[in-house]
Amino acid sequence: MDYLKTQGIDALNGTIKISGAKNASLPLIAMTILAKSRVRIKNLPHVADINTLLKLLSNLGSQCEFLDDCVEVDTSSINETKATYDIVKTMRASILVLGPILARFGHCEVSLPGGCAIGQRPIDLHLKALEQMGANIEIKAGYIEATAPTGLTGCKINFDKITVTGTANIVMAAALAKGTTTITNAAREPEVVQLCEVLQESGVNIKGIGTAILTIDGSDGELINIKEFSIIPDRIEAGTYLCAGAITKSELTLTNVEPKHLDAVLAKLEEMGSTFTLTEDTITIHPSQSIKPVKIVTQEYPAFPTDMQAQFLALATQADGVSIIEERLFENRFMHVSELQRMGADITLNGHTATVNGKTKLSGTDVMATDLRASSALVLAALVSEGETNIHRIYHLDRGYDALEKKLQGVGAKIERLKE
Repeated sequence: MDYLKTQGIDALNGTIKISGAKNASLPLIAMTILAKSRVRIKNLPHVADINTLLKLLSNLGSQCEFLDDCVEVDTSSINETKATYDIVKTMRASILVLGPILARFGHCEVSLPGGCAIGQRPIDLHLKALEQMGANIEIKAGYIEATAPTGLTGCKINFDKITVTGTANIVMAAALAKGTTTITNAAREPEVVQLCEVLQESGVNIKGIGTAILTIDGSDGELINIKEFSIIPDRIEAGTYLCAGAITKSELTLTNVEPKHLDAVLAKLEEMGSTFTLTEDTITIHPSQSIKPVKIVTQEYPAFPTDMQAQFLALATQADGVSIIEERLFENRFMHVSELQRMGADITLNGHTATVNGKTKLSGTDVMATDLRASSALVLAALVSEGETNIHRIYHLDRGYDALEKKLQGVGAKIERLKE
């Protein structure tokens, strides 16, 4: 098993190229199930979750071929409609194949999903919406069995709670359904927007893209001619490296980035004393004299993202004062706190709120990653810790970060990947 050994440093300097967004790639890969022919996807990140989903498609009968910085997926040869536990258990996003497989074949079996243990992320909203579209759904022996022998029918769907994967699943199902589907309280994340835009550019009539109400005209089972596309930049990866610049008081330039996707993150960093130079596709963070405390509440896009909570919590340990971070989306997303405390952080938890007393001197030690974003928080803390930090169980990190240690090495970090 791999781990990361990190030495604390004074400052970083240089340029980091941001990879394609993992959270955009997953639904877009699942979307290829709707395609009538081979689909080329560019700017895919090299992360474990992508490989897992491509392996799932291959197990269903698809052909997946890597070509330099892109992958070509041909789902015309799919001959299986069961997504088995051995793959789905490692990644919750596997549920994204449910909507498109059911819409295309009228039958689908998907194991109940696994993934990071950051809290309950129920899929009942997905299932309720598919039932409204005419599907018959049963849970048997740990599998979702869904059937729609005469196809899915468009209808009006109102999500009781905003769900990113639920919105994506129903958008894909609606693309092949009979008639029109209207989704109210739809997720507005950039990753959902890109899914809708790619489908729209491929001939699906979708209205309301980027808003909370989406209207999709289905093709009545006719497969879609999906055009080549490139994955948007990963806003969470970009936010993580901006935090690396902020916590080490360094100047870093990020390239291949979409600044408008980071408005909430940039706003909080500015509150903490950071300044930036922005272009159309770059962000440069400039070193600050001090780090100010902050108050953060995680909410759905366009508010502050839950996927950046852990990184900002690490940053807050170096702020001059008390920061308050409230997690409103996932109940177990403070598991990194105990590991940061082992490094010397002064953090108090009260329910869904963390109080961070800064500035504290952090010391290197052995710590354990508990989920994907917690992993990057530990890396950030290690960058400013005295001595050596060994971060274990980084398979969590590899699920969502493309070559993190190499990118950090490129800007001066003392970090290396080793075997246990």
